[in-house]
Amino acid sequence: MRNNTIVKAFAALFILTLIWGYNWVVMKLAVQYASPFQFAALRTFLGAILLFVLIFFTKRPLALKEFPTMLILGILQTCGFTGLLIWALVEGGAGKTAVLTYTMPFWVMLFAWPMLGEKVQGWQWLAVLFALFGMVFIFDPLHIKSDGFSMFLALCSGISWAISAIISKKLHQRAPHLDLLNLTAWPMLLGSIPIIAIALIIPAPPIQWSNTFILAVLFNVVLSGVVAWVFWLYALQRLPAGVASMASMLAPVIGVLAAWLQLNEIPDSYELIGMVFIALSLITISIISIRKHQQIDVAQGQE
Repeated sequence: MRNNTIVKAFAALFILTLIWGYNWVVMKLAVQYASPFQFAALRTFLGAILLFVLIFFTKRPLALKEFPTMLILGILQTCGFTGLLIWALVEGGAGKTAVLTYTMPFWVMLFAWPMLGEKVQGWQWLAVLFALFGMVFIFDPLHIKSDGFSMFLALCSGISWAISAIISKKLHQRAPHLDLLNLTAWPMLLGSIPIIAIALIIPAPPIQWSNTFILAVLFNVVLSGVVAWVFWLYALQRLPAGVASMASMLAPVIGVLAAWLQLNEIPDSYELIGMVFIALSLITISIISIRKHQQIDVAQGQE
């Protein structure tokens, strides 16, 4: 039974990784038919509504709790993370945007020092070095590129995601019984309001409701927004967090490959080297996380 559960958990992880990885191409296609803020508004608001429907039918708590923190999470996760990454896709490549956004674990490790008191030490410094080398190679400061601003937005998206992850961790410590779906739905809804306002204020051509755009919205709202999230919760409840996080790191790899094959976004040599360094950094962080959880489990077993 235990082995069967683990196999199902890894199968869920693999499916959600395919969804999240390919979604970079889907989002890149979507912003050809709408402004980044119009698409972000549709994705986040409709995604939040669908999550609330799921919460209702699964009889989970609907009430809004920890309001100030939920609002901050909404600004960071929805406006900062989702809004910035979709904006980055307008002028930048899907593959590079995926890789730079997924530097999130690296930023979590750095910001956890001042915000949680978790010092960077030991092998973590190797991960820092790998990540710094990777970002330098991708940005290639000696040869300024036309998509430099896009890459900067993608990096800011990853930073915003990281800060929201730390705040979520602090919130979990303060309110450990807060439902995870509730913790996802309310920040998404609250964060969608500023994006809707921006989409209405900033002049943009009307949305082109093509079949491609409608399918892209449905993919983001249903598959990437709800189905993948349910799979993530399923896997997270049955696998160590470090293992689940490491497996999810395949998403940017799939994003790069999908953009290469479908959008003909071929990374140059510097970008490939940078992506390899960032991958090494994420793998190092994941291995450290797995070992840390193993040590905690051993210590708890001895008590």
